[in-house]
Amino acid sequence: MNAERLRILRELADRGTVGAVATALSLTPSAVSQQLKLLAREAGVPLLEPDGRRLRLTDAGAALVLRADEVLAALDRASAEMASYSASPRGRVRVALFPSGAALLLPGVLDRMRESGTRVDASDEDLPASSVPALLADYDVVLTHRDERAAATAAPRIEVRALMREPIDLVLPPEHALAKQDSVDLRQLADEQWISVRGGFPVDDVLLSVAAATGVRPRVIQRINDFRVTEELVARGHGVALMPRFAVVHPGLVRLPLSGVRAGRIYELATRPGAHALAAVAAVVDAFVEEAAGVSGDAV
Repeated sequence: MNAERLRILRELADRGTVGAVATALSLTPSAVSQQLKLLAREAGVPLLEPDGRRLRLTDAGAALVLRADEVLAALDRASAEMASYSASPRGRVRVALFPSGAALLLPGVLDRMRESGTRVDASDEDLPASSVPALLADYDVVLTHRDERAAATAAPRIEVRALMREPIDLVLPPEHALAKQDSVDLRQLADEQWISVRGGFPVDDVLLSVAAATGVRPRVIQRINDFRVTEELVARGHGVALMPRFAVVHPGLVRLPLSGVRAGRIYELATRPGAHALAAVAAVVDAFVEEAAGVSGDAV
């Protein structure tokens, strides 16, 4: 079977539509469709079937995507090995990170990779963990996060490595009646107005989990994903918030741990299966592991 056609099939599995595949690969939709038809002829079985106005993978097509992952990973390893015999760099690794995780870990990771000969192309992607499969269509490594009570981000075509746990604390303005306590029970905040993030992100998941555990339903009045904005709103007395411990930088805020409940988010690195066999990807993953352990002291 033709490797480039296998790549097109994998792109379709990742991106969902022929049009999206065509855009990603700089092809026309008709060229993508033709290559998929030729691949089905090579396979000897239907790989796609109509699903309304779109196409979906048949069982045979889904099985072939898994094999395509293996074939393309082997070709990538071969290319990396050949590059190691030349004077060229050891490769380029595309990394997606959620913004607060990027602020915490990326500078140190780049420091560690400075003399490695590996180019790290990093982009911030403010998307929930459920978006990891789609992100891996464009990136080699994805740094994501989840509520520690949630299941690990896993799927047949994803490998996940837990990096660290970051506690999530309550942040208050200094004039708040509870600001001088050493810790706070969320039941003390039953009448407060909350600033949270959009649904699907760990901080909001933690707030919902804590609410279920305590029986206190939070009144969320603003949903802001930028922690700098959240800090300014809390500092001006517009509400209270839960924030990841290492994301709190505003000097005028009081940060208190929660009592009677464990709250935190888990950092995870996601790659395609077998990607760690590539020297460049493995070096980047190792740099993240080392940096997370040095930053948090709470590696998992």
